[in-house]
Amino acid sequence: MAGQFVYTFEEGDKSMKSLLGGKGANLAEMAGIGLPVPPGFTVTTEACNLYLQGAEKLWPELKEEILDNLKKLENQTGRSFGGEKPLLLSVRSGAVVSMPGMMDTILNLGLNPDTVEDLAREAGDRHFALDCYRRFLQMFGDVVLEVGHHHFENILTEARQKKQVATDAELDQQALEQIIDDFLTLVRKQVGREFPLDVEEQLFMAVEAVFKSWNTPRAAVYRQANKIADDLGTAVNVQAMVFGNIGNDSGTGVAFTRNPSTGEPIIYGEYLLNAQGEDVVAGTRTPRPLEGLKEDLPEAYHQFIETCRTLERHYLDMQDIEFTIEKGKLYMLQTRTGKRTAPAAIRIAVDMVNEGLIDRDQALMKVDPAQLEQLLHWRIDPEAEMNYIAKGLPASPGAASGKVVFEADRAHEMAQEDEKVLLVRPETTPDDIHGIIAAQGVLTSRGGMTSHAAVVARGMGKPCVSGCEDLRIDLARGFFYVGDQQYPEGEILSIDGTTGQVILGEAPLIEPQFTDQFYELLGWTDDIRRLKVRANADTPEDARRAVELGAQGIGLCRTEHMFMAADRVPVVQKMILSSDQEKRKEALEELLPMQQGDFKGILKEMAGFPVTIRLLDPPLHEFLPDRENLLLEVDQLRREGNEPEQLREKEELLQKVQSLSEFNPMLGHRGCRLGLVYPEIYEMQVRAIFNAAFELLEEGFDPEKLQPEVMIPLVGHFEEMERMKQLVEKTVEELFAAEGNRIPYLVGTMIELPRACLVADQLARSAAFFSFGTNDLTQTTLGYSRDDSEGKFLPFYLQQKILKANPFAEIDVEGVGRLVEIAIEKGRKARSDLKIGICGEHGGDPASIHFFNAAGLDYVSCSPFRLPVARLSAARAVISEKDHS
Repeated sequence: MAGQFVYTFEEGDKSMKSLLGGKGANLAEMAGIGLPVPPGFTVTTEACNLYLQGAEKLWPELKEEILDNLKKLENQTGRSFGGEKPLLLSVRSGAVVSMPGMMDTILNLGLNPDTVEDLAREAGDRHFALDCYRRFLQMFGDVVLEVGHHHFENILTEARQKKQVATDAELDQQALEQIIDDFLTLVRKQVGREFPLDVEEQLFMAVEAVFKSWNTPRAAVYRQANKIADDLGTAVNVQAMVFGNIGNDSGTGVAFTRNPSTGEPIIYGEYLLNAQGEDVVAGTRTPRPLEGLKEDLPEAYHQFIETCRTLERHYLDMQDIEFTIEKGKLYMLQTRTGKRTAPAAIRIAVDMVNEGLIDRDQALMKVDPAQLEQLLHWRIDPEAEMNYIAKGLPASPGAASGKVVFEADRAHEMAQEDEKVLLVRPETTPDDIHGIIAAQGVLTSRGGMTSHAAVVARGMGKPCVSGCEDLRIDLARGFFYVGDQQYPEGEILSIDGTTGQVILGEAPLIEPQFTDQFYELLGWTDDIRRLKVRANADTPEDARRAVELGAQGIGLCRTEHMFMAADRVPVVQKMILSSDQEKRKEALEELLPMQQGDFKGILKEMAGFPVTIRLLDPPLHEFLPDRENLLLEVDQLRREGNEPEQLREKEELLQKVQSLSEFNPMLGHRGCRLGLVYPEIYEMQVRAIFNAAFELLEEGFDPEKLQPEVMIPLVGHFEEMERMKQLVEKTVEELFAAEGNRIPYLVGTMIELPRACLVADQLARSAAFFSFGTNDLTQTTLGYSRDDSEGKFLPFYLQQKILKANPFAEIDVEGVGRLVEIAIEKGRKARSDLKIGICGEHGGDPASIHFFNAAGLDYVSCSPFRLPVARLSAARAVISEKDHS
């Protein structure tokens, strides 16, 4: 296969991320700006994709290209791969999009019984050489030969217990020699072949294993959860080893240039002396805070701090850095944009603007809108009495409660049954990703603030407490211990990822609070975005919350929710069960003051902003008792025979329920069809809206501040719209005449049927506004029942890539989106001042908002708590347009 598939670090830079992967591009970039990077080369993502698409083995030209670059590396280092002055390699994956902990790493590659002795002679330290060899055997055995990680750990645990030491670093030479023998025997038994001793074979097998790691279940789950494309592939970075495990003047660590949990502008990290990089991130040892390095290795510490500042100024973002110190000399092994919590993302973005590093547009593009939902996490009430049983490291903020579960598979299964679980483990591995996604939060007994559990949980906005050393977990027996106290798996615990506290039982939570930086950042969005942002709100409390979070009106007030209150259901049922129009009107007169009070509260909270009120939409049977329960009650009353009057009432109710029941109520007698058949229902609601507005006028409100918009649901024909509009206008004009005053208002429709989109020009002759109800429009366009599809085939469709995204969460641009575009074009052609918005759940989805901005909508509307997401997404849509123009 022709082409260049291997690049030395000198040949690359950060612009080549799609070819060299994030890690390879950044290693090349660091080398290019003069930072101390061990030399190496990168096998490209193109090679990976060719391998995965059918080659399934390394082709001769690629092997030759790898060996040519290996020869250059030998010349650069003055070492020989497999020779007397052995060159040892690290082989690490590097995807285009950062996937912390998901892909595979092999260190110390190139060791065998001969080169380990050469290394021992050269270093003058046989213990060090044996430690490198046992690490290599374990990593290669796990990643390449697919021998379960736990088999190696069991051997190590047994060796530590036998020698009565706490860490692997304390094992003596004799123990290491025995471990190496045991590892080689384990591989022979598990794989059915000897461990490969030829160093070139080791290298080629490792490259193939990294390619294959792109398609591991854990990597696929992570990509699906983070919407990363499956066809990007991973690069392979081959680098000369530097050794952090060569003595106490050596070490390894991970750091962030700012605190990834809070955003505080201090370098935040951890390190271990006499260790290799995997010891820190794997969580097998609990590392020390970075400040300790100032005393242990002051020269390397100060050089590292200056390097962190250089990298942040160069990349203009918070960096996540891996480093190794070999005999006092600093080496940089990785830099990438650091995963961070939502509070940290906001603080970092605002601080960097105030520091003059970036402008406001750049700041807004650094905050992921979906992350903002993390800020809406509830917190543990600090005033409540709590049974604190342990404390670990506050690895990812937020609070969570749930049943303790030790295994990721079990956590996944229980979460699918709607049980809240906490994943509790000694440490997590990349194979636990599905359990982390399913759990409310994560608690580990080992590992630091930069361990796998901490990094992945932070990226997902999950609370995490790591390194909780008070906690002892007996996976085999299904118990955990704190001190002398034993607790079973299944016990309910709470964790506070902000403080590191572990609490017995379910802790009480309180509402989130927002920082000054949060409001400052959202203020910037308002200066940039074109789309207005409204809220879906059905109560005055929701409306008040929406205003606090920046809503510019209500895009959907669902009047049926007001019918559901316990004190109103009997009146609603009386209205439905009425045998004629007069009796129905009597019941409606009882409901009118209730609805009027609701509308008054909402209009009052939203004074100065438009309020779109949808008239009754669901079918009437939804307000009646369940048919199956009624049948049982009637049967019981008939058998007992002592309540004839109650039996008669229940039989009448059952008869009405049966007469109103429908085979497919979603497409049945609902929406404007109800208003046409029972006009008195819509008349009552319109009177309630405008009576409420006139009450506010009497209290001194300016008529111009009251902006009711009456929305007719489920319209598909011009005649439906026109007749409903006439009903509204007739009712309103009668009220205006009686009050001797007028209030500005609009009558429009909810566009939720494909036919409505196709005849939008006709509807616009009657409707002053359109609001896309994309939930129902998606159902009617795709022919999917949301409740049925999400519970049955949609997860399969997403897993099998039949669909790229859940169409009820992210707009189906090609189908539903095209209908939206047709409706906008036709509607505006017929009425140039037509106001157009969207009030389905897509109104709070970042990807959908990009589409709605480009399509030319006037506003989006979403639930109050998604308003910050919508405001930021709308601003980012404008910035993206500018960047691409």
